[in-house]
Amino acid sequence: MSALAIRDARPADAPAIEAVTLAAYGQYAAELPPPYWEAYRANILGTLADVTPAAQLVAERDGRLLGAVLLYPTGAFPRDGAGAIVKWPEVRLLAVEPAARGQGVGDALMQACIRRARAAGAEALTLHTTPMMAAAVRLYRRLGFRPAPELDFEPAPGLTVRGFRLTLEP
Repeated sequence: MSALAIRDARPADAPAIEAVTLAAYGQYAAELPPPYWEAYRANILGTLADVTPAAQLVAERDGRLLGAVLLYPTGAFPRDGAGAIVKWPEVRLLAVEPAARGQGVGDALMQACIRRARAAGAEALTLHTTPMMAAAVRLYRRLGFRPAPELDFEPAPGLTVRGFRLTLEP
């Protein structure tokens, strides 16, 4: 097995990124009420259709795209109605092909986001997740992200999206 490569996404990667992201997030369809899942899926597709102003990174091995992530710059909070503008960069839509889980793909993508945020002079890096995304939460905590309740929001009644923040050392 060759080394995993992390690089900026290219326009030609869009179909593979969409496929990997939908495959990765598809497991939550069974955990959310159908209207919530459909709204979330539509949000994912809408976000992927126009990722600006985010940097989109992909992980590939042997020419096969195994994962993707978006890194939004400081002040570009990508959700409508989610409260105040976040003053730090934000990670969104970390996705790993289900067959590639456990191979360090998510970790490598997150490490690349952390390096980029640090290089940009950010004091912190943020993200949002939910308890149903247990494997992602474990990864984020292992990387040093801590709950940031001031970033929490509720996109639908009874569904709280939790904010997490990683303090970056210069």
